[in-house]
Amino acid sequence: MSMENFRQLADYNHWANCRLYEVALAMSEEQYRRPTGVFFGSLHGTLNHLLLTDRVWLKRLTGEGEHPSRLDAILFEDRCELARARMAEDARLKRVIAGYGADDLGKAVSYQTMAGKPQQQPLQDILLHLFNHQTHHRGQAHACCSIVTGSEPPSLDLILFHRGVPAPTLAI
Repeated sequence: MSMENFRQLADYNHWANCRLYEVALAMSEEQYRRPTGVFFGSLHGTLNHLLLTDRVWLKRLTGEGEHPSRLDAILFEDRCELARARMAEDARLKRVIAGYGADDLGKAVSYQTMAGKPQQQPLQDILLHLFNHQTHHRGQAHACCSIVTGSEPPSLDLILFHRGVPAPTLAI
């Protein structure tokens, strides 16, 4: 993959998060927190996990920011605060990706796992994981929206992003 691909994934990530958060912010509190059987319990738990893991990886890559100690930690109880933090983290991710050049992709990045075990991987592999992880759990969050509202949430298909479907402006 090229740096242009990763920049596009960072832009898509923000676009998809805006579409998903638009639905999350519009639903009732009961719907938003309803257990649905997904790994992190509810839409609220899943959205918190996504923010948390981006913070973990960005801390590993840049040395800056927060590094939560548990993968199931709830960073924000209030969903508007969570949405604001998500938008800020998306902007930070885009800035970090924009700062890399093609020569950086093969460079090894050393970090520690949540359990403190040292690891080293090429930046390219880490970025692929980061964006794949976002897509995986965002799919679970999308399913939560369907389950709790009984209606189909907006599509998060990459092709719609490519076609220029605009991201909503969130009122947060």
